[in-house]
Amino acid sequence: MRLPAFSQRMLLLSIGTGSTHARVLAVSSGRKREGGAALERSCRALEQTAAMPVQLLKIVKGKLETQLPSHLQREELKHLQIGLDHTNKYFQGIVILSYPLTKLGDGTDFFKIVLQDDTCSRINSLNVLIYGKMAEDCAKLIRNGDTFVVAGFKVAESPTAKEDGRHACHLQVSEEAGSAIYICTQPSITPFSETTSASVAPKYVYTPLNCLKDGTVVNLYGIVKFFKPPYVSKGTDYCSVVTLVDQSNVKLTCTLFNGNLDSLPKIYKNGDIVRFHRVKIREYNGQMQGITSAGFASLTFDGTVGAPVVPRASSKVYTFIDEEQKTVEELRIWAASNLSVSGPEAKLSDVKPMMFFDLTCQLVGKAKVDGSSFLLKIWDGTKCPYPTWKVPVEAKELEGDKVLLHHLRNLAVDVLVYDNHVQLAKSLKIGSFLRIYSIHTKQASAKNEDISSHIEFHLHGGTCYGRGIGILPENNPDVEELKTFLECVELTDSQNMESTSSLELGDTFDNDTDLESPLQRCQQLSATVLTDHQDMSNTMLKTVLNSRAPQQYRIRAKLRSFKPQKLYQSVKLHCSKCNTLQEVPNGDAFDFILQGCEATAPNPELQSMSWYESVMWTTQDENRRKITIHFVKHYEMLQRPENTLLMIEGGTLKEIWKLTRRFKCVIPVKSKEDDLELLDLSAPFLLQGNIKYYGCKKCSTPKSIKNLSSLAEKREPSWEPTEIAQVLGIEPLQYVFVMKFTLVDGTGALNAYLFDYEKFFQIPASEILTNSFLQQKMEMTMNTLSPPGRKLDDLPWLECFIKSYNIADGTKHQVYYQIFDTTVAEDVV
Repeated sequence: MRLPAFSQRMLLLSIGTGSTHARVLAVSSGRKREGGAALERSCRALEQTAAMPVQLLKIVKGKLETQLPSHLQREELKHLQIGLDHTNKYFQGIVILSYPLTKLGDGTDFFKIVLQDDTCSRINSLNVLIYGKMAEDCAKLIRNGDTFVVAGFKVAESPTAKEDGRHACHLQVSEEAGSAIYICTQPSITPFSETTSASVAPKYVYTPLNCLKDGTVVNLYGIVKFFKPPYVSKGTDYCSVVTLVDQSNVKLTCTLFNGNLDSLPKIYKNGDIVRFHRVKIREYNGQMQGITSAGFASLTFDGTVGAPVVPRASSKVYTFIDEEQKTVEELRIWAASNLSVSGPEAKLSDVKPMMFFDLTCQLVGKAKVDGSSFLLKIWDGTKCPYPTWKVPVEAKELEGDKVLLHHLRNLAVDVLVYDNHVQLAKSLKIGSFLRIYSIHTKQASAKNEDISSHIEFHLHGGTCYGRGIGILPENNPDVEELKTFLECVELTDSQNMESTSSLELGDTFDNDTDLESPLQRCQQLSATVLTDHQDMSNTMLKTVLNSRAPQQYRIRAKLRSFKPQKLYQSVKLHCSKCNTLQEVPNGDAFDFILQGCEATAPNPELQSMSWYESVMWTTQDENRRKITIHFVKHYEMLQRPENTLLMIEGGTLKEIWKLTRRFKCVIPVKSKEDDLELLDLSAPFLLQGNIKYYGCKKCSTPKSIKNLSSLAEKREPSWEPTEIAQVLGIEPLQYVFVMKFTLVDGTGALNAYLFDYEKFFQIPASEILTNSFLQQKMEMTMNTLSPPGRKLDDLPWLECFIKSYNIADGTKHQVYYQIFDTTVAEDVV
């Protein structure tokens, strides 16, 4: 029994071994199966289309200069399906990408292009594979932006659809199949600017949020449902987090990084419309996420229905055509009817104690308070109805027009900014217009009983709930409205008012005060969250250290240091049965085991059994290796690649990794006399995606590979690693984080161990070694919990549960401590 064509092509694309025999097999088998009917249709198509297989045409007034044969009807992308008759159809699209001309193993010329269906700008693109003389001709003629028309094509399943995010089918085109190609070339395109005519702008493919696929780089439109203003992340990079939604009602959260603040999206409020170009999509915990990739660019638009469609660009060079203006307007209308995106905006005259709100205002003064806080003096022309807190600072530290500050003393309020917002606050220019997100108003009693309590304004550290500071341009509609209002405010009335609404410097604080009490109170927000046992009260570390084990405690402490400093070294393999820990083997160890298996030739008698189908070939390199792939069947049928489990003999590490990108599960095996068997358990018994699954040598009792057939007989085999391990007699090892935290609280210090699979960091330990995005996320988290170079007083608080336990070491009993039921706070991760 021969392997289906799509599986052969998938296999060859996956491994890329250079095997001439294998490549010829894949190409020729696909052509032979067309049969007599297909040959007849091809001949008829050849007669009915133009004599020249590749023709250059012109588009005049939006129409082809030369009419296509009358029997041909246009086929849209959404109607392309395998098995349908496309004999009398043609497909038309815009060339958005072309690959270099190359040759297949049998010497056939091969040229690949990507088309956008210009009947719909919000649908996935399509791969077109061109063979033979046509490939050579097209490679000389085609440029991006050309209109490409093809008739006499064959529709086949695209093996790369999951990776490139394009249509599930591709078109196969060749002169032998009776194909005809018409190319309408476009003038050369130069870089675009804001003043470039939209008539020569290239079209881009925009992917709806419900069509995103892992590993792809896409362009998209969306409505801002939630965002975090840019803040300083690790080092000098700025980070912004944006959650988008579109008409599909699917949400996408994007984490965007850039060293240049101006290169991030200029989002001012929820409801704004954004256009992102070149966003990389990654799947994490079943959810799609977006991150910046090379060439990322953005446009932002006011989301108000009827407002001018004026883009706020992250770069000076961009394109924006009339069709996209319609997209923005459609999103505005949809959002107005389907979303509630209004933020908690308020004016100073509206504030109350214990309130979180966004404020549009003007900066009139600023000053350094201490190492972790900064003062902003702002106003919006309205008056706070409560007495307000005036932060005591030295006169020399205060920046701003002293005369204006005196005039505004009863209208301006002091906002104390903390931690990660300090750097941006320092850079703000006096007179600039701001939108401060998630200001917190707190009511505090004054020390002097004769004066009423007052309100404090705080912008706490972190980015939870979108906390941050946005700088608004002069032409922003909200700024223009605010400026008009401020010009009408009578400062003389405010200046002469005798009121206790604003407490002057020294009114409520002694001359020797250092604001220790209010500042400390505002910085008590914990960087960690307790997930259980909320009824337990805090215990000082001194008490914990003087108590007998075993016990459980709730503590509040700071992370003075942690080990290992190289975070990848914290990932270990743990056996829950024998409770042993071991290091994660590196790739070299696995490669060495595979090389040792090359001497074991595949057993031909073990090929194509009742529950799997096999393909074997010999490589054309000097080693002449024999590679065998065994595809496990389901009800005697092969599954789609993304649902397929396969076993491989004789493959190299590089070849196995390529297979994991196409197929769901890969099991390395070797032949013995009467059965296939797993490799040494020093090697992974299973590979799925980027994750290698290992078994415990001590606790595993490997069983026959034939046991996999029992899983294949299930109604819908899921190929879960735990199920595979169970039927193969493997005790699986689990990836865990193992770290030592040194915690202090002013009363004592203790070492507490973190032993965690996923809960603490909210990151799977199994993925951290192969995912650079998660590695960066973990490093950022640790830099937040224990910022390098910061004094102990400036470190954030951690609220944790720890348990003590005894370990016998000879005749001595040592007490150890372990963190449990604790996770990193949302705004930290």
